[in-house]
Amino acid sequence: MMPDTLRNQRNERGGWRRRLLRRLAWSVDEQGSSLVELGVVLMTILLMLIGVIDFGRAYYLSVEVSSAAYAGALYGSQNNSDTAGMQSAASTDAADVSGLSAVATYGCECSDGSGTSSAKCTSAPTGCNSGTNTVNYVKVTTSATYTLLFPWPNLPRTIALQGSAQLHAGE
Repeated sequence: MMPDTLRNQRNERGGWRRRLLRRLAWSVDEQGSSLVELGVVLMTILLMLIGVIDFGRAYYLSVEVSSAAYAGALYGSQNNSDTAGMQSAASTDAADVSGLSAVATYGCECSDGSGTSSAKCTSAPTGCNSGTNTVNYVKVTTSATYTLLFPWPNLPRTIALQGSAQLHAGE
């Protein structure tokens, strides 16, 4: 039989080893789970970043398309019969938007908006209320298509972007 002091020393040594092995095994398990958590978090952040870039780009292009319509109408407010010039001004304003199309029109309308005509007016358009003036206008409509960079679930692959501006035109 072993004396009690020797037995206690052996148990303490063996306990120390067991505790060390448990601690090492626990830290290896923790390192593995930390790596898995890092992978999940990085994938989530990457997916969010792609979404922000994709929809931010779509928003930027929609602002460009609307701005191009206004630029064309602004040109047309001083050159109201030059529809080709209005379309060119719109296309030049949004040179970085591929596939931009612009349609320019001019005409006249009643000052209260009750009647319109698609040509320059020599007399009031039909349907004008009495006592209203005739106002010339130009209208430019622009459109483009944006293709998403990443196929998002439940969203179409392309987004139609449109802009429209109508301004009063001088003679």
